[in-house]
Parts: sequence; structure tokens; C-alpha cells
Amino acid sequence: MIDLYYLHHRRETVPIEETVGAMAELVSQGKVRALGPSNVTADDLRRAHAVHSIAALQEQWSLAQRDIEQQLLPTVADLGVAVVAHSPNDHGFLHQLPSTADEQGASGLGGTLDEIASTHNTTSGQIALAWVHYRQQAHDVPVIPIPGTTSVRHLRSNVAAADLSLSDDELRQLDTCQPAT
Repeated sequence: MIDLYYLHHRRETVPIEETVGAMAELVSQGKVRALGPSNVTADDLRRAHAVHSIAALQEQWSLAQRDIEQQLLPTVADLGVAVVAHSPNDHGFLHQLPSTADEQGASGLGGTLDEIASTHNTTSGQIALAWVHYRQQAHDVPVIPIPGTTSVRHLRSNVAAADLSLSDDELRQLDTCQPAT
């Protein structure tokens, strides 16, 4: 049995209701436990949820990519859907941000990440991942970040980020930073 079956990229030529209806048949047959779309609009999510309960929405969410907060989170919260945040380190970008203001412009994201990481004796990538963990508290929706990993060392680093405790002030600093463009 598949625990969570994703509609990863929907076809614009096929109504989402039709696709989710076909996926729901797999649930009724006992082959799938739950359904979740990815890369959809708030309207798509509502229409899909009207056909069959949606358990999770997979979308990119990181300090550098926050579109979900304005476009989808109100709908996610209204429907009681969990967010699976892919690329919480923005495909590795947040591990490698320049730390000086001259290199990154006015945003200060790299410097802020470095400063907070130094306080916690950890990496900027771990701080960025911990920030995504804290979105659950900030937005009152379940958030499950899924960072990529290319080695056992990265895996251990990602797991350790779940135990980081960021202060309200640190979270405010990160919330107000904008990524370098």
C-alpha cells in the first residue's frame, strides 16, 4: 500500500477533479492511504479537496522562496492540509550564501544566517532548515520539510536541524530578511 500518493504536476488539459477522482478510486480499492497534490494553485487545491480529502500539499518553501505564504497557506489552513516543504534550503543555495553585505546587496540574508548559525555553533543551512520547521508555529499548519541530501554527513546535519531552538528575535530577523537577487 502507498501511504501518500502525489499528483506531482497536473495537466492543464485535464480537470483536476477528474485526476483526483481517479486517484480516489485507488484509495477506495485499498491501494493508497492518502492523496496530495504538488505545484497547484489555491483554487486547484480547493477543487481537488472537494472530490476527495487531501492530506498533504507538497510545495517549495524556504527563506528564499516564500510564495506559498501568500498564495496557498490560507487555503491549506482552511482545509486542514499538511504542507510538505520541499527544497527548504533552496536547492543548496542557503548553504552557500555570501555573508558580507557588499556581496549580497541590501537583503542581509547570508549575514543573518551566518550570525545566527555562529550563535548556535551550527551551519547556515541548518538554521534555514530550522526556520522552515518553525513555519508550523508561525502559520498554525502542519509543516514537514524534506531537504535533499547527498551524503550521510548532510543527512545528520538535516536531522540535527530539527532540534535547533531559535529565539523569537532570531525568527523575526530571518522573517524580515530577503534573499539576495
